[in-house]
Amino acid sequence: MYNTNLSTMKKILFILFVLFSIGKLHAQEANHDSFIVKNLEAKEAQYAKIAREIWENPELGYLEFTSSKLLADELRAAGFTVQMGVADMPTSFVATYDRGGPVIGFLAEYDALPGLSQDAVPFRSVLVDGGNGHGCGHNLFGTAVVASAITLKEWIDANQIKATLKIFGTPAEEGGAGKVYMVRAGLFDQVDAVINWHPGDRNSADASTCTAVMQGYFKFYGQTSHAAGAPERGRSALDAVEAMNMMVNMMREHVDQESRIHYVITNGGLAANVVPDYAVVEYMVRHPDVMEVKQMWERVKLAAEGAAMGTETRVEVEVVAGIYGLLPNETLAQAMHKNLTLVGGVHYDAEELDFAEKIQATLNVPKPPALTLAQEVQPYRLTHFPASTDVGDVSYVVPTVGLRTATWVPGTAAHTWQAVAADGMSIGYKGMMVAAKTMALTGKDLIMNPLLIREAKQEFETRLDGLEYAPLIGDMAPPLHFRKDQNKVR
Repeated sequence: MYNTNLSTMKKILFILFVLFSIGKLHAQEANHDSFIVKNLEAKEAQYAKIAREIWENPELGYLEFTSSKLLADELRAAGFTVQMGVADMPTSFVATYDRGGPVIGFLAEYDALPGLSQDAVPFRSVLVDGGNGHGCGHNLFGTAVVASAITLKEWIDANQIKATLKIFGTPAEEGGAGKVYMVRAGLFDQVDAVINWHPGDRNSADASTCTAVMQGYFKFYGQTSHAAGAPERGRSALDAVEAMNMMVNMMREHVDQESRIHYVITNGGLAANVVPDYAVVEYMVRHPDVMEVKQMWERVKLAAEGAAMGTETRVEVEVVAGIYGLLPNETLAQAMHKNLTLVGGVHYDAEELDFAEKIQATLNVPKPPALTLAQEVQPYRLTHFPASTDVGDVSYVVPTVGLRTATWVPGTAAHTWQAVAADGMSIGYKGMMVAAKTMALTGKDLIMNPLLIREAKQEFETRLDGLEYAPLIGDMAPPLHFRKDQNKVR
């Protein structure tokens, strides 16, 4: 009887000990979360100021000298070691805070888009004719990542935790594929997991796939002549461009239905009465399967060669980007979704609500979504979106996770003046801070839970299924002139 009672007592004490330990762990977890969230909230005005400064100085890909320096200086002042100009790109950087332990990477973007100049008002108001604008919210993107990393660094210091943070300043996401060159240079080789985000019109932390893409210029060279006085002497480079476009358009019937092919003539000649001796067309080819993209690109090149042959011109092909689709990681995505749900969405005050209603009135959609969508966190799911990002290449060399937050008024599309307007005011800043908190909390989870990293790596290897990553760009140098040349041909 005595032994039975003693055994029962031991079991009860053991259960109480386990419950006490679990309760203590939960309390510690809550304290860590509180430290991170309060730290970010205390500096919200500071980070909003940085985001606004980048917004006011929108710089195109590979030309983001002011923006990259601003973010790098902020990290350096916080105690990070910063290396500028990595992978032969002057506006790239890697900022490192090394305290041993797991290595957690963050991706920062900061390039703008051409032709999207816009004031932070709910009606079309161009600041600079033909000027640039942050129509994809990269002023918020880069700032949120810096805010998240600095907060994690302070949390590491306060708790004497072993961990290493690496912030990758990645230029030219909008067409120049800066991350691909950083991957090729081996900068992610020792990283355990990578965190990133993107502005949007709602809050979600889905495990996502997207399309791979090849992008480049087809430059045709002909022979100039008077279009009326001596047309027989001319060989029109513009004819070659139009012939190529016609053949590619016919090719659309004979590609997989998930394919996307876009083109724009960036130089079609200078005067109607002069046979153009130079013309340029830019092409982008997309598909979820990277091998399908490579095959389609070869077919587009054949169309260009045929057009040159038929018009007695000459063609040169300049590849400016080649990127993989996203390799999803549900282990990491579910962890990030948990933290996004904890943080919650974006709540408008009266002034922001008025701004949002006026923005929605300008949207070309039959029925815009409810503005309360900005407050909600979307259910977790595995999704695909048909656009592309150079984060894809990173995801094929290290487990990678991302999220989207409601920096734009619900219903707003990316690359629009409505997105630019929200990116430069409080709605954008609120969404940015939701992202910063979620990323920092997810980084904390990765540091505190080695099993999470291990499971993410196991899923990563399973999804790769033996595929060996090889950059689509081959050994080409970064196209640092990409946006400069684009401006010239316009």
